[in-house]
Amino acid sequence: MGAKGIVKFVIKRAIELYLALIIGMYITIVVANAGGKIDEYIKGEIMLSIYNNLRANPEYKDLSPEELDRLAEKFYQLELKRRGLDKPFIIRCFIYLRDALTLDLGRALQMTSDTGSRLVKLIILERLPQTVMLFTTVTIINFFINLFLGLYLARHYGSKLDKLFIALAPTSTIPGWFYGIFLILIFYTWLHILPPGGFVDIPPPEDPIMYGLSVLKHMILPLSAWIISNFFLGCYSSRTFFLIFSTEDYVEAARAKGVPPRQIELRYILRPSLPPIITNLALTLIASWTGAIITERIFNWPGLGSVLYQAITVADVPVVVGVVVIYAYLLVATILILDIIYGLIDPRIKVMYGR
Repeated sequence: MGAKGIVKFVIKRAIELYLALIIGMYITIVVANAGGKIDEYIKGEIMLSIYNNLRANPEYKDLSPEELDRLAEKFYQLELKRRGLDKPFIIRCFIYLRDALTLDLGRALQMTSDTGSRLVKLIILERLPQTVMLFTTVTIINFFINLFLGLYLARHYGSKLDKLFIALAPTSTIPGWFYGIFLILIFYTWLHILPPGGFVDIPPPEDPIMYGLSVLKHMILPLSAWIISNFFLGCYSSRTFFLIFSTEDYVEAARAKGVPPRQIELRYILRPSLPPIITNLALTLIASWTGAIITERIFNWPGLGSVLYQAITVADVPVVVGVVVIYAYLLVATILILDIIYGLIDPRIKVMYGR
């Protein structure tokens, strides 16, 4: 593909993805705001706060109820204008959309970060590393387990082990948090050898090495729960995927030429199947960065999933929208990068945009 073809392809995909991002964010804002009901709730909170402040202020204690109402209404209208709540809901949604697209995530309504800040970006950034640490680790582990065991099962198609994985694949429909409950019962309640949750021992060890080992100890059960949940179905899916590629004509031709089995597996099966495998890994990795609400709640893991759960519980719209915005940008960037890579290596795209 020539330079002009690459630029044309990238620009087109970037525009398509950005339009999809805008539509998705707008829908998220409308849904998270419950069609404007959350804003009405905020207006009520503003009026109640103004009345309480006026009554608590000795300067206004001699005012009549009518004068107090007029003064409260004046302050109320000023506060609505300051927050932009005096505009119609549809207009406010576009304002919220503009702020989201520019990553101006604003302030939380009720939640605070661990340091006491109400800035949404700080609330998210403080919890994101814990989520990335846990779920990126489990995603990478699952990737390599599925890759190597999938190749092994495809190589031994029809064996007893292959049939065992096929039989046990439905167990992966059980979510990781369900296995997590049993792991807590076994390794904490009965055996007393692993902590049931949390991020680190309390009080946290002062030595950095001991602190890191404490974090690893707390990661064992949630990691194991997700690995067990994905194990059989992930390996079975990879095995089936490799079997499909192994039936291609060019693979049969290589076998007829006497190419060694190991070389056939690496060059003619694994290499052509890597693009969709890497795509799945990248998308799974980005999706994992939003955390897992139930798993984090069960293991008391202080990640983004716990933040999202709390935000949904208390209807803190800015935090919910902030998490969605961060994920949306990561997802769009990942898809665009993958599309660029495909554009460079896929002959069909080269033909389409190479003119």
